[in-house]
Amino acid sequence: MSKQIIQTAEAPAAIGTYSQAVRVGDTVYLSGQIGLDPASMQMVDGIEAQIHQVFVNMRAVTNAAGGSLNDVVKLNIFLTDLGHFAKVNEIMSGYFQQPYPARAAVGVASLPRGALVEADGVMCIA
Repeated sequence: MSKQIIQTAEAPAAIGTYSQAVRVGDTVYLSGQIGLDPASMQMVDGIEAQIHQVFVNMRAVTNAAGGSLNDVVKLNIFLTDLGHFAKVNEIMSGYFQQPYPARAAVGVASLPRGALVEADGVMCIA
C-alpha cells in the first residue's frame, strides 16, 4: 500500500523533517500541531489562543486529507502545564463532537518554539 503526503497552506508549514500528515489506506497520521499562525508562522499569545490555534490547524490538515476532526479516532495532547487540562477539555468540546476520540494528555517539560500545547492524532476515513 502506498502512502500519500497531505499538505495544506491552511496549516503551518512543517518546521522540521516531517509532513503535516501521511495517509496510508483509510488511515491518516496527523503530525503534531502547535499554536503557530499559518500565515505569519508566529506563535499566538496565551494558552487559550494556542489551544484554539492547535485545533484550527489540525482541522485544516484533516480537511486537506478529505475528512474532518470528527474522523479523528486517537488524539494525543501534550501540555507544559497540566493545570491547563480543564481548559483543553472546554475548548476541545467546541471542535469535536461526541463520540469523542480516544485521547491521552501528557505533561512535558517543553515543546517546539516555546509552545504551551501540542496535539497529534490518527484519523480514519471510510
